[in-house]
Amino acid sequence: DFPFPFTWLAGYLAMLAGAGMTFVVQSSSVFTSAITPLVGIGVISIERSYPLTLGANIGTTTTAILAALASPGSTLKYSLQIALCHFFFNVSGIILFYPIPYTRLPIRMSKTLGNITAQYRWFAIFYLLLCFFLLPLFVFALSLAGWGVLLGVCLPLFLLFIAVVVINVMQKRRPHSLPEKLQNWDFLPVWMHSLEPWDNILMASLAFCGKHCCGFCKCCKVNTEQEGAKDNQLKTMEVYENTMAMADDERGGRRAPAVACVDKTGTNNTAL
Repeated sequence: DFPFPFTWLAGYLAMLAGAGMTFVVQSSSVFTSAITPLVGIGVISIERSYPLTLGANIGTTTTAILAALASPGSTLKYSLQIALCHFFFNVSGIILFYPIPYTRLPIRMSKTLGNITAQYRWFAIFYLLLCFFLLPLFVFALSLAGWGVLLGVCLPLFLLFIAVVVINVMQKRRPHSLPEKLQNWDFLPVWMHSLEPWDNILMASLAFCGKHCCGFCKCCKVNTEQEGAKDNQLKTMEVYENTMAMADDERGGRRAPAVACVDKTGTNNTAL
């Protein structure tokens, strides 16, 4: 970070670095995949990785621009138009979600989703399926039915989503400004405001499947054979001299040499 009053320049310098590195490797996926584990181990903070990722999105547009410049003269105009559309689309996203610190919503959203995923590991898969498959298919199916159906279904759902987000924010910051019933979600069923019931159902289903359904697969058979071999190994016994009894004999004791049976997989210490 730069010293005050130039601390705001660090983010833009990171953005330029991200764009330059992406231009070198010609792939934003390679660059973002490289910094993701660095964020996971704490080498790079989320606040610093955010402008790096934005810069990578700018750098990846250079690939399309270079490809457009290599097109024939008859199609150069249209190729550059598409490439510049890609460039200005990413620039507009940066203008919306970076210059003003309060508008950096992706940072807060990523932290929230990360905290949920840390508690419920299956939520990451659910998020991917919902946002990249189920939700687009739902909107596409409604669009096939016509604009009237699409607006009639999506508009109320969107307004409900906005209302829930606003109430959640007010519950955390200004709970006394809400009616008493809306100060928390306890008036709703548990499954509507908590992931714990869904987690219990999923864990119970996986446990049942692992116990009854997955016993026929190859990996389960291998595990069963390994457990059986381990049990047989534990049951094999060997005879070792009892060193404590031998020490007593050397000190003049009249005890007979004793032996003790110990587990083959155990330690060399024997029981008295």
